[in-house]
Amino acid sequence: MAIIGVGLHPFGRHGDKLALEMGAEATQAALADAGTEWSRVQSAYVGSYEVSNPDAIVGRLGLTGIPVRGVFNGCATGGTSLQMAAAAIRHGEADIAMAIGMDKHPRGAFAADPAVAGLPAWYGQTGLFLTTHFFGTKIGKYLHDHGVSTASLAKIAAKNLRNGSITPHAWRRKPLSEQEILDVPVVNHPLTRFMYCGPDEGAAAVVLCRGDLAREFTSTPVYVRAAELRSRRFGAFELQSPSLPLTSAPSPTVDASRAAYEVAGIGPEDVRVAQLQDTDAGSELIHLAENGFCADGEQEKWLAEGATEIGGTLPVNTDGGLIAHGEPIGASGLRQIYEIVRQLQGRAGDRQVGGNPGVGYTHLYGAPGASAVTILSR
Repeated sequence: MAIIGVGLHPFGRHGDKLALEMGAEATQAALADAGTEWSRVQSAYVGSYEVSNPDAIVGRLGLTGIPVRGVFNGCATGGTSLQMAAAAIRHGEADIAMAIGMDKHPRGAFAADPAVAGLPAWYGQTGLFLTTHFFGTKIGKYLHDHGVSTASLAKIAAKNLRNGSITPHAWRRKPLSEQEILDVPVVNHPLTRFMYCGPDEGAAAVVLCRGDLAREFTSTPVYVRAAELRSRRFGAFELQSPSLPLTSAPSPTVDASRAAYEVAGIGPEDVRVAQLQDTDAGSELIHLAENGFCADGEQEKWLAEGATEIGGTLPVNTDGGLIAHGEPIGASGLRQIYEIVRQLQGRAGDRQVGGNPGVGYTHLYGAPGASAVTILSR
């Protein structure tokens, strides 16, 4: 199947504007990009954390009677919505389907009762239920185990903020130096304030169709070569894990990426531009290895050589990623798809990767240990 249109509502803070309004605007933008109308869509999957009935978006798009399903799968929601839309086409349920994501989060870190995740009260009382705490703990151990410096975290955050400064729909548009990022207060060691993303607001949408119909809509379709989702295995130390297992297992990211490469029939060396989950700078650093792009501990050399910059051998988070955009959960994964599609079509403006990239990659990771990987190509 092919992606024939993408749309985005800018990420950030938008006053009293409803998430449903943002979602409808992103949807209309994607339909316009595809040169088609809502009346031709036969199935849709709408992801959100804050909107309890995201299927209500049809009230702003048109009451056409099609199946519209609400989706929530943590930070992997956008990738899951895309996978479900692709599956509907693959299974013959629709010729044209949409994945839509939207959210409007309040300020501050995500908070909830640990019981909702099946965890004991002490897990929250000790502060471990805060995502900032988990990511600080995880990257601190990783840096120690693999001999990587904190300076590498500052390089990643500075790169993403720099990329965000040339991205019109990003939330954080001010570039910062590595030293400025290191000098601000630490939130959870070793991560400083500007090494984290923040919850915010926004929406994104993608139109997919059968591959044989794609050129009826666009001369530059982007094909979905793989869209895989994996959950954690016993022994994996993941978000909301109350302990570190004695016998370790790979992260679900490792499993999802390996499955995606196998389905697509390619390897990490074939990818020319990537979007990796950067909930914090440490996450991007770890995910470089977990997705097979380098070995554990090689990231410092990669970053020193500028490999992940827009002009590097593997540009990563060319739009600034989550650090520049923030994370409205339902929309974040589809924002990644938006960026890769525009890169593969040569429409990324100042962010455009050179050399006519033919293969793009997106990766999501979230609680309680789920990862979604999508591989796209021209």
